[in-house]
Amino acid sequence: MGILQGDILELGRSAELADEEVVHRVLAGETALFEILMRRYNQRLYRVARAILREDAEAEDVMQDAYVRAYQHLDQFAGRAKFSTWLTRIAVHEALARANRRRRYEALDASPNSPGENMMFPSNVPNPEQEAAAAQTKGMLEAAILSLPETYRTVLMLRDMEELSTAETAEALELTEQNVKVRLHRARALLRRELYARAGTSRPTAFSFMAPRCDRVVKNVFERLTSLHGPALEI
Repeated sequence: MGILQGDILELGRSAELADEEVVHRVLAGETALFEILMRRYNQRLYRVARAILREDAEAEDVMQDAYVRAYQHLDQFAGRAKFSTWLTRIAVHEALARANRRRRYEALDASPNSPGENMMFPSNVPNPEQEAAAAQTKGMLEAAILSLPETYRTVLMLRDMEELSTAETAEALELTEQNVKVRLHRARALLRRELYARAGTSRPTAFSFMAPRCDRVVKNVFERLTSLHGPALEI
């Protein structure tokens, strides 16, 4: 399907294209090149969706929804902001909409669970990877970040994990730069200093979106686009 089963060398050359050039060529009919944008930003979209939703599977669903929506509205990308910011904003909106729907559903469901039960960390069942010190530190960092309130989690994920600038984060979340700075400061203060200092070197690898999952998202998005647009979609 598309580049996924096509010429790997050609994909390598195309991967050097700027985002805006890829968008231009996709709109011109080279729709298979949309895969480049997905692979380029899978990690970021996963992290921001996970920060908002805290659920791994839901984050992946949001990624696919965001890519489908971005493809369908690609002609509306005006270039006033960076494409990565435009795409991230779509993912943020998709994740927040899903979070709001979930909250409304939970409000209607008179669950007897106490609020603390919703803050349970994932199981620490040991496996070979978790036995390694680096993997253990990574898991501790992820758990600490997921314990933060949503407003702080999202800013922390984009600024510290994805290393976006204050301006880029503010634009993606539709906040003022001052608001981003305040939220980031509070997010960092909520993490225990000793945990954050020990796990800080693992920040780039936390909430990683590895190759098999990346392939799955690309495949699922193209299948959804084909079902929506029919065989006219060249992928």
